[in-house]
Amino acid sequence: MWETALADLPAKTLAPTLYGLGPTLGSWAAGVLRMVGDEPCIIVGCSIGGSCALEIARAAPNQVLGLVLVGAKCGVRPEPHARDDAIRLLRDNGLGWGWHTIWRPLFGESAAEATVEQAAAWALEQRVDDIVTGVRAFHDRHDQSRFANEWKRPVVVLSGDQDRTPPAAAACLPGPQRRFYRIDDCGHYANLEQPTSFRALLAAAITWIEAEA
Repeated sequence: MWETALADLPAKTLAPTLYGLGPTLGSWAAGVLRMVGDEPCIIVGCSIGGSCALEIARAAPNQVLGLVLVGAKCGVRPEPHARDDAIRLLRDNGLGWGWHTIWRPLFGESAAEATVEQAAAWALEQRVDDIVTGVRAFHDRHDQSRFANEWKRPVVVLSGDQDRTPPAAAACLPGPQRRFYRIDDCGHYANLEQPTSFRALLAAAITWIEAEA
């Protein structure tokens, strides 16, 4: 899903698949940091990737220069029954159930059909066990609201105007090192639904974060 955006980013940019790094966001963050080594980095994450980005920044607050959160949120509302029901239904009914029930409704009303079809193809080629790992990691993640408020490095939040999930900005703004951009005519997956606007905002965010470093 990051292929289009990666074309505009430095060659050293990584877009790792996270499921194989362990069962929790903490293990995902540790795995990403092993890939990065000791180099300063900017972390960009969409949805659960944004939750992982926050976990990486908490684990290495001096190494991470800044965050770009896309359709992600810092707070956690524990929903163990929703977690367990989703896992059971995924195992019983497969990824088709997950696509139609969880992911397809997160796209904006005007999302291009070709974009939605490509996203469906990507979703349906995943392994059920990997998606179950993702569901557990998402629901069992730490609340990062306090960290997001106290961390002094830049945080940029991008949110589609039709995103049905709680806005990440709730725990990240206001403050001189916090910026929020709402993308028009867009749901949860801004990088897929409005790639031109997204790439422009991402480039501006990276430039600002690097200037603040």
